[in-house]
Amino acid sequence: MADSPTQTPLDGKVAIVTGASRGIGRGLAIGLARAGADIVCAARTEVESPGGLPGTIHDAAADVEAAGRRAIAVRCDIGVPDDVAALFARAMDAFGRIDVLVNNAMAPTRGTFDDTTLAMWDESMTTNVRSLFVTCKGVVPLMGANGGGSIINVSSGAAEHASSAHLPPGYAVYSVAKAAMERFSSALAPELAAHNVAINALRPGAVKTELATRDLGEDFDWSGWTTPDAVVPAVVFLAQARPPAFTGRVVDSPSFGTTWP
Repeated sequence: MADSPTQTPLDGKVAIVTGASRGIGRGLAIGLARAGADIVCAARTEVESPGGLPGTIHDAAADVEAAGRRAIAVRCDIGVPDDVAALFARAMDAFGRIDVLVNNAMAPTRGTFDDTTLAMWDESMTTNVRSLFVTCKGVVPLMGANGGGSIINVSSGAAEHASSAHLPPGYAVYSVAKAAMERFSSALAPELAAHNVAINALRPGAVKTELATRDLGEDFDWSGWTTPDAVVPAVVFLAQARPPAFTGRVVDSPSFGTTWP
């Protein structure tokens, strides 16, 4: 008699990953699929554009299916509330449930104070901060109706280390947005506990992605940097988190398994 398949930690669960067309998001979509989840790959990129970064939501969905799980690709601009509502509707139509939301999509707005415009500030706050409120308002009732869930907000060490001693000039707006993400996560956690929904912020550490490579160049010293798959174990753990055991935390991926959980 054949051995029964090994059960994976997220069997029967459904995860939405925003910013899934490339980089950390694509790596997390594949990693969560390998942990047993069906995946909704959400991002704006459906077709690669000349001179643009590689990767699309359809590529990510194909990777998920190659890992043995179901996937759908949904074009979504998280700065547009109607897109977010349509994302959740598509997920529910396809899978009937949402257990995990990984808020990974972001606007990498950068510029020195002298060069930053109000439009740049508003773009960052809309995409990186307001979207958190919009996505949580939409997904929490769906998770709660199904017994609970987990929201994972992908942050950055820039939320804490915004000074020039740690980051080059031009990261002020991005740092403020990520700090707001972390405070939102910790402040909202007690209220979401009533729905059995955990919410945590994760700093992935230095990860080599297509965007980082374009910005820094292949000849950059990548020593100490990881790849997106290195972030997967921490996210799989957080995907299973529920209040009150683990919620409202700001944690970093490189320390997973040592200083936390």
